[in-house]
Amino acid sequence: MASVVLDNVTKVYPGGVEAIKGISLAIANGSFTVLLGPSGCGKSTLLRMIAGLETITTGTCKIGDRVVNDVEPAERDIAMVFQNYALYPHMSVYDNMAYGLRNRRTPKDEIERRVREAAKMLAIEDYLERRPRALSGGQRQRVAMGRAIVREPQAFLFDEPLSNLDAKLRLQMRIEIRRLHNRLKATSIFVTHDQVEAMTLADVVVVMNGGRIEQIGPPTEVYNRPATKFVATFIGSPAMNLIPGRVTGRGQVAIDGAGTLAFDPDAFAVADGTMVEVGVRPEEMTVAPTGTSGIVVAPEFIEELGPNRLVHGLAGKAPLVLSVPSSAREIEKGPITLEIPANRVHVFDTTTGRALRG
Repeated sequence: MASVVLDNVTKVYPGGVEAIKGISLAIANGSFTVLLGPSGCGKSTLLRMIAGLETITTGTCKIGDRVVNDVEPAERDIAMVFQNYALYPHMSVYDNMAYGLRNRRTPKDEIERRVREAAKMLAIEDYLERRPRALSGGQRQRVAMGRAIVREPQAFLFDEPLSNLDAKLRLQMRIEIRRLHNRLKATSIFVTHDQVEAMTLADVVVVMNGGRIEQIGPPTEVYNRPATKFVATFIGSPAMNLIPGRVTGRGQVAIDGAGTLAFDPDAFAVADGTMVEVGVRPEEMTVAPTGTSGIVVAPEFIEELGPNRLVHGLAGKAPLVLSVPSSAREIEKGPITLEIPANRVHVFDTTTGRALRG
């Protein structure tokens, strides 16, 4: 396996459309890195540039110790798993998995060993003589993964491989992909717009937006310490609440029409009088006892989700979502006061959108 290093790469299409805007990224050997972002942010383009399916306009891409800008895709020693499986419909499962090895003139007994081992690993041994049309979506995706595994490449590239599966199969395949990575310890780059996939699969999450990287870090760090408003609201379901306010003292933000909210002044450096946006995750607020200070919220409607309830309301004029246990019924009686730990409040610049960390 090998590391993948991008140095200030750009992608400009004819007509001046800039899809990738100077990205530098080092993917460690053996890591599982997820490129996460909304449709059109450039994540698939970046993956295809690593694979050699898109040319790099400027900058360099290295796989291992070799710069591969001008190396053909077939010679980059990578394997790619696509969203649409890309299986040959007229071939059996065995032949689909063996096809690339045969093209490389791999010895027959070695092909047999690799295909059988991969099929056992993916629990598709009983389907080797079938053709793709006789398989379910999840089984086809396993075959596509098996075809990549038998190559024993330097890096695996996954381009939204679970998008065509239903919710139950996606959960199952996420678990299988993570187990597979734990066994193979292979360098893997996985593209998705689904933040749940990113959080559950990744060693490192790369959050992208508008052709740029917003933040790089382990899933828990990206979730707990978002670098920008975009990251804060893109990761997490429901999204982080953003509430406008004015800093009125050390560690205090006044929310128009809703009271005062405290933040950790050692974590965020903000001058008095500064207009900011404070961020709070729905699950990190609790309903305060009567007479306790906090911000006041007027509930508008409630979503029942079984184990918990989502309360939609207004903090002054700002919309706010609160997640509470299903047993919490006091919120139905009118305006409520919320307690929020100061160390769970984030402060963002209203102009740049970046966290104002000290």
